[in-house]
Amino acid sequence: MEFRLLGPVEVTVGGVPVPLGGAKPQTLLAALLLEHGHIVPIPRLIDIIWPDDPPKTAKAAIQTYVRMLRQTMARHGVADVILTRAPGYQAQIPAGSLDVALFNQLLVQARRANTPQETTELLSGALALWRGPALAGLHGSLLAGEASRLEQLRLTATEERMDADLALGRHGQLVAELAALVGHHPANERLRGQYMTALYRLGRQSDALASFREGRQALVEELGVDPGPELTSLYHAILRGDQVLLAPPSDRTVRVTVPTQLPLVPADFTGRTQQTSALATALTAGPASIIQVIAGRGGSGKSALATHVAHGVAAAFPDGQLYAELRGMSDTPAEPGEVLGRFLQALGVEPSAIPAATAERAELYRGLLAGRRVLVLLDDAADERQVRPLLLGGGGCAVLITSRNRLGGLAGVRRTDLDVLDPDEAVELLVRIVGADRVAAEEPVAREIVELCGRLPLAIRIAGARLATRQRWPLRLLADRLTDERRRLDELTIADLEVRAGFELSYRGLDDDARQTLRRLGHLGVPEFASWVVAWLTDAPETVAEDTVERLVDAQVVDFSRVDDLGIPRYRVHDLVRIYGCERAEAEEPAGALAAAVGRVLGGWLTLANQVTADAPSDEIDWLHPAEAFPVSCELTAQVLAAPHSWFDIEQPALVVGLERAAALGLHELVCQFASARLGPSFLGVNRFESRERINRSALAAARLAGDRYGQATMLAELGRLRYDQDHFPEARRILDEALGAFRELGDARGKAVVLSGLGVICREAGRLVEALHFLDEADALLKELGADAGYPRRLAASVRLERGDYPAAWSGLEECLAGYRRAGSRRGEGVTLRTMSLFHRATGQYVPAIEAAEAAMAIFGQLGDKLMEAYSIRTWAKAHLRLGHTDLALGPLEAVLSTCQAMGDRWGLGVALRTLGELHLADGNLKDAAACLTASMEVWEGMDAPLWRARTERDLALLYEARGDAETGAALRDRAVKVFHMYGAREYGELNGGAAIR
Repeated sequence: MEFRLLGPVEVTVGGVPVPLGGAKPQTLLAALLLEHGHIVPIPRLIDIIWPDDPPKTAKAAIQTYVRMLRQTMARHGVADVILTRAPGYQAQIPAGSLDVALFNQLLVQARRANTPQETTELLSGALALWRGPALAGLHGSLLAGEASRLEQLRLTATEERMDADLALGRHGQLVAELAALVGHHPANERLRGQYMTALYRLGRQSDALASFREGRQALVEELGVDPGPELTSLYHAILRGDQVLLAPPSDRTVRVTVPTQLPLVPADFTGRTQQTSALATALTAGPASIIQVIAGRGGSGKSALATHVAHGVAAAFPDGQLYAELRGMSDTPAEPGEVLGRFLQALGVEPSAIPAATAERAELYRGLLAGRRVLVLLDDAADERQVRPLLLGGGGCAVLITSRNRLGGLAGVRRTDLDVLDPDEAVELLVRIVGADRVAAEEPVAREIVELCGRLPLAIRIAGARLATRQRWPLRLLADRLTDERRRLDELTIADLEVRAGFELSYRGLDDDARQTLRRLGHLGVPEFASWVVAWLTDAPETVAEDTVERLVDAQVVDFSRVDDLGIPRYRVHDLVRIYGCERAEAEEPAGALAAAVGRVLGGWLTLANQVTADAPSDEIDWLHPAEAFPVSCELTAQVLAAPHSWFDIEQPALVVGLERAAALGLHELVCQFASARLGPSFLGVNRFESRERINRSALAAARLAGDRYGQATMLAELGRLRYDQDHFPEARRILDEALGAFRELGDARGKAVVLSGLGVICREAGRLVEALHFLDEADALLKELGADAGYPRRLAASVRLERGDYPAAWSGLEECLAGYRRAGSRRGEGVTLRTMSLFHRATGQYVPAIEAAEAAMAIFGQLGDKLMEAYSIRTWAKAHLRLGHTDLALGPLEAVLSTCQAMGDRWGLGVALRTLGELHLADGNLKDAAACLTASMEVWEGMDAPLWRARTERDLALLYEARGDAETGAALRDRAVKVFHMYGAREYGELNGGAAIR
């Protein structure tokens, strides 16, 4: 049984051809035979058979062709050749039955032969397998490329056979054959050189010279180039009658060998399972030449992975494995010609026969590897220029390259970007170095160590080596040392291994702008950033900053992180690279320049924050800090104003770190201005306590260090506001009392008004309504004296009067506030006032106006993107519907409000939403769910100073117990609630005591 592709597609059994049908079944069979032993997916078969316009029935047609071929071959005694293997088919044939495989085998053997006689015999046998053009008759299919490759191999084998025959002195027998070959391939310099040599040895010097002139003309006409140096040298040798050419060489200049140059795989190699599998599959997928690039920062384990993969696939490359350390990041990167010289010697070329020029070495290198299966591993490539001469244009070879540069200029390559290890892989690497028992004894600390190493393999290796050589050290000792960023890179050093040295190589390879950008990014220390931050840091246009960042990404110094929700690319710097960048910044740049760079970043953020508040002013009292205007591009401003909440969500982690850095550099005025910017709860609100705490702590410390009493007072006021948002009312009041004293000492009336308003709202939530009015009315009076808008304390005072049941005064204050907010263009102020008006209407039994006012507030907060206040307004709307008995309308929205409050960490909103849901279930007679909600609400109130809300919930629980038939418990709860209402002067006391309906 024979399968033949070197000519028309044929299958023969005992010398008798098997009918294969038309061109399409033959194309299908050829495609499967060329990749025998591998599965060919059906979509690929469709592309091969119908490259331009496949019919809708293509899959069914393939199934028909397969069935026909199986039946035909079975009739001739050939079974189980085409197997069904998802997602396609696979050819299974006996070894030695495919002429293409036999041809390749003979070609490899010929190149390993030690004598010209053996070489010519093997090559003659290989060429005898050809019956015409490869895959003849399959015109127009995607197999044309494979046919062309096979024809090139046939020509190469012919050239090599000619060399062997010339070495045996058979020039007389070759002249006619060479004349025909040169006629068919006039621009082939190797064949023409062989023809000229044969003519010269036969005494036909003039014919040899004439052939050179013909070849030169053909090269100029076909390719527009002159003959190469090798053919030109031969021409000059014939001109001068070189006697050396008259006799064949005494021995060969090329003795083909099988190199095995791969370095050892590190014994502790760990992880990278997915990358290993993908690379191994790609390198051994098919007959075509494959180039794989593993890109990653220094220390990421590129070389270890490449070596591991290379050893794993070495068996698939029986003709050898070549390896070169290109020293791309060193001061003396390897020259391509130097590497080619070593490769040629490894392939058996005598040193005296290696050409001097790099281009000629590359040509000889590619010629020697044509048709062979060799793996080339190029480690630590500098750039595309260094590796291009070392690449292969075809055949069964594969090239695996590692580089800190992504080598984006190389066409037709596949890239694997190597990031840090997964957490479990990182710990496993430490285990392999330190020992399983030692890591198991302190596993949490081990995980801390690998995270402090940034899960960078080199850093973990060094940390592990330090522990391995210090058996008495607990892991905690090294973890504590690594925690200090100032000494972390010093700790990650042992013997000749040093993380800092690897980063130094990458740093030296950058241009001046890129180095400055890396330094300042390290000094700023933000975890993630967009290009505008780089523009501010370097005082450069944003387009220039974008280009610089992309160069850092290509150099594997900065990582592309993601495209954010606004469609903006964002980047990050690995922790250890960031620390290195900060070291270089402090060593190479003046402190003033670094502080100015951080100041520009903070100034840019502050300008955007001020723009947001100017576009949608808050209802709160402004501090009126004199803020310097920093240049911000119109495009960025438009992006922020189009989605300010989304922008702040995305930018917040960087903001916090940047503000802390600015505070540490003494830029306390900028930090205090940002920390007190009236962005509102939706920006610096209830779900960002940790971030606000860090910002406030840094700003307060910086103001104290600078002796800035006004800054200290402002930050105390902001801290009190934070504690209020956290529902820590006693602490909030203590801090605001301190801030009030500071503003009184400073004689700052606006500051006093801000603090008094804060004290008023705290007292309101704590049920101290008389005291709340005292503070709020005093704040109102101070602002009137200053000629400032007193909307904020006046609105709060109106809400307190509503709590007390003073309806006329409450409504008058709300109307005045609404008009003032509308004049000022404060949509948020308008929204919160409309919500309070809804509460007023509900308290006075006007449920339809209450619903309308709540809907208006909902619309405003929805437009502003203020999810929390929108949720509060929805709860107000739902409760008005509840009073009308529309429990079916209210249930879904109330559950959504509950979810929002939980997601945003708003305990107050959570308690109120639970209580309202309890009221709803109670109205529906669903006592079990009512009890669950009201009990959960009580648990919230128990944790904070909110006596009125606790009493209101107890009043609802009284109704629950009465509905259950437990009148005694209900009466006790009601009495307790009434006493609280009376004690705090709440309107509910009058409603309950007078028998009015509960609202």
